[in-house]
Amino acid sequence: MPLISIIIPVYNSEKTLNRCVNSILNQTFMDWELLLVDDGSTDHSLDIIKGYAERDSRIKFFSRENRGLLPTRLQELQLCTGLHL
Repeated sequence: MPLISIIIPVYNSEKTLNRCVNSILNQTFMDWELLLVDDGSTDHSLDIIKGYAERDSRIKFFSRENRGLLPTRLQELQLCTGLHL
């Protein structure tokens, strides 16, 4: 079980997603999981997310129809296994 869970809802974020995920990957603290929940993006965000998940086992992704930020965050909280801070 990771010490912390980092949860990021994603919606049409292809222009900023690499920068966001890379900033997490470049940290020295390594005991984490990253949950990326694609909320029905219509750009290439899901492809980017899948690529990261294939390269790093700490990254998990989920995809669903667009339901908005609050339902996405609630789903992410149910999926994470680290501490809820």
